[in-house]
Amino acid sequence: MTTRVGDSLPEYERERDDILDAVRTVFDSGQLVLGRASAGSRPSSPPTTACRTAPPSTTAPTPSSWRWRRWAWGPVLFLGACSQVGPDAPVPIDGSEPDRPKGEYDRQKLRAERALLAADAAGTLRGAALRLPTVVGPAHHPGSRDKGVALAMIDRALAGEPVTMWHDGTVRRDLLPVGEVARAVVAAVDHLDALAGRHWTLGSGAGSPLGEVFTTVAALAARRTGGEAVPVVSVEPPAYAESSDFRDVVVDASAFRSVTGWRPASALAYALAETVDHRHARRAIAPG
Repeated sequence: MTTRVGDSLPEYERERDDILDAVRTVFDSGQLVLGRASAGSRPSSPPTTACRTAPPSTTAPTPSSWRWRRWAWGPVLFLGACSQVGPDAPVPIDGSEPDRPKGEYDRQKLRAERALLAADAAGTLRGAALRLPTVVGPAHHPGSRDKGVALAMIDRALAGEPVTMWHDGTVRRDLLPVGEVARAVVAAVDHLDALAGRHWTLGSGAGSPLGEVFTTVAALAARRTGGEAVPVVSVEPPAYAESSDFRDVVVDASAFRSVTGWRPASALAYALAETVDHRHARRAIAPG
């Protein structure tokens, strides 16, 4: 986390916006249906063509392909999570591991992914799945919600509250800027025939110690507020903490890279800085 954030940030933001525009062009052209699933999602009507997304119902097992056939009108790229593999996965994760998810969120993601790949195998449609690590970046769409541990710690730092960890800060996470995910989606569209029929892991290949990440967050927040950087402190984990909260997560994306040529090109520090700026701006206009 030694990358300096300064004059290069506007250039990073312009490049990120160009990438996101490319993704929007893919959706608007009808080339792709982007599928996603979240815990308890149950769509009641087909998605609009303006949205170009198709979240399947994942609240029950989906052994057949009919659910995806109902929603999909083109090739499907499903965005899953690397955590689907389960909390006992080796380091790094490369997509070859057996899936043993324990949480309901990951089980639902896996059900939807398997239904899609079964539909592809049956010839119902063409589909592939990308498994994402922790994604870092602000939600620019008006209907999107910012969420995740990075956002929570950024909000604490901007509020002048200590940033807390449930460990000593050496636990590593593979944190991928949202612009890199957008680039991966564009690359996947260009190589969908070669990718279809299986899942692919995405990641930077480098785990960032969370203590260093949170220290960077505190410094970036102080730059925005004009105050002192808040402390980063270790606290006792709550009773609901899971074993995966204390395990390293690093993702090997070499398989996806060998097909598409994609590799992360932007520094995590820029994504953190952009997110801090975004949250600071939202705080400034928030009522009360």
